[in-house]
Amino acid sequence: MKEKTNIRKFFARVISALVPNKFLRHRVRGLIEFGLTRAARIARQNRTMRAILPAHYLTVCAIAKNEGSYFSEWIEWHTNLGVEKFYIYDNESMDATREILQPHIDSGLVEYHFIAGKKKQTAAYDDCLARHRYDSRWIAFIDIDEFIIPIKNKTIPEFLKDFEKFAAVEINWLCYGSGGAKTRVPGKVMERFRTHSHPDSDLNRHIKTILNPRLALNFISSHHPTLLSGRTVDTSGHTVRQYFFKRPPLHDKIRINHYAVKSYEEFLEKKKRGRGMSLNSRELDYFDKFDRNELTDDR
Repeated sequence: MKEKTNIRKFFARVISALVPNKFLRHRVRGLIEFGLTRAARIARQNRTMRAILPAHYLTVCAIAKNEGSYFSEWIEWHTNLGVEKFYIYDNESMDATREILQPHIDSGLVEYHFIAGKKKQTAAYDDCLARHRYDSRWIAFIDIDEFIIPIKNKTIPEFLKDFEKFAAVEINWLCYGSGGAKTRVPGKVMERFRTHSHPDSDLNRHIKTILNPRLALNFISSHHPTLLSGRTVDTSGHTVRQYFFKRPPLHDKIRINHYAVKSYEEFLEKKKRGRGMSLNSRELDYFDKFDRNELTDDR
């Protein structure tokens, strides 16, 4: 089975390379990697399940490694903004992640999965789609250092109500820097780090996606799901036709605060953890790139 999957992925890369538009190239690659027969099976299941209402309106899927100390704030923030359940994939954490999450697991707020190995982010996302395709109207795929911030609405579901005819919504980052902090100190991330990049910074062109899991097949990166059908839109409701690096960031309705480095000490811890999408470690130039402190929050 694994050999067949690898062959399919090889042909997906070869064939999709012929597509000049990067956005479409990713979609072609993802569809071939998933498999046309499997995609047809999902389409049939969707028709069968059409009348079945999901148990949740909005859930979150995330993979984490040794980030236990950040979970309480992150879960509380998103719960207060309308997230009903969290699907957490623990990638071989050696800290107190499981112990910190246990009360939320016991209450049913968190569904916990242990996932071993390297480069497991898309594998975790794909597993989440397979398990919960019919359990949630929307699933947000974000990291523990990312906080969704609705601007025009009081909650994230209020924002999403206007997007129910679409398959997925891409939300831009707003990257926060260290503010000159060298060491970790007590306190919440969002209170400790208040300086961020200029909104027009190229870093903020990055996006994360909230999607209708019935209309998604898999992920070929942490930023891009492959859709079975439907349209991906930006936060203004415009159909996405270009790769995100080609588009200016939008922050007027909703954004994702991305605390990519935090203090220098915390960045070194992040560097040591490794990356979910690559075997290459983050080098010190990553800190320089993301340590952007041009503006200060007015919160």
